[in-house]
Amino acid sequence: MERTVINTTKGVAGISRPFKSMIEQLGLHDEDTIMYVGLPGVCTPFVELLSYAIRTLKIRQVFVPKLDLNLAKKVQSVDNIGIQFGDSAEITKARVVVVLGGLAMPISPVSRDDVSLFLQRVLLPGGSVIGVCFMNMFEQAGWTSAIPFNFLIDATIDPVRVEQFSR
Repeated sequence: MERTVINTTKGVAGISRPFKSMIEQLGLHDEDTIMYVGLPGVCTPFVELLSYAIRTLKIRQVFVPKLDLNLAKKVQSVDNIGIQFGDSAEITKARVVVVLGGLAMPISPVSRDDVSLFLQRVLLPGGSVIGVCFMNMFEQAGWTSAIPFNFLIDATIDPVRVEQFSR
């Protein structure tokens, strides 16, 4: 497996713009589906961020918490709000699966093998897997050699500064 760094950038735009570029590069059509898989709470803000970046594309987007297709929710744009999770979504296959780094965290109830088997089940032939994580989480957990990522966005949050003001 050969890996090539495409770009190094900063900030929120450094996550959302490359993601949009990847999706555009894949040439998805209106009937195609992007499935985000991750943990509730930990990963949902990043689903919203990524979905917002491609909100003008007419692609079906769903979030599947903890790899449980029975929990799938529609991801939809809401005027004056941004991205929200909507009604339940019936889904069995997707053209793109976005694997979020929360799944690789020690708190995750799913394993790397669970994710690998899930991808074999839901990814359409010729489909793509995009990993999105922070702080080298997939590498640390040994996922980059086991999960068939086509693209990987790995962001660094360093430093995180917390301040208190006394007035």
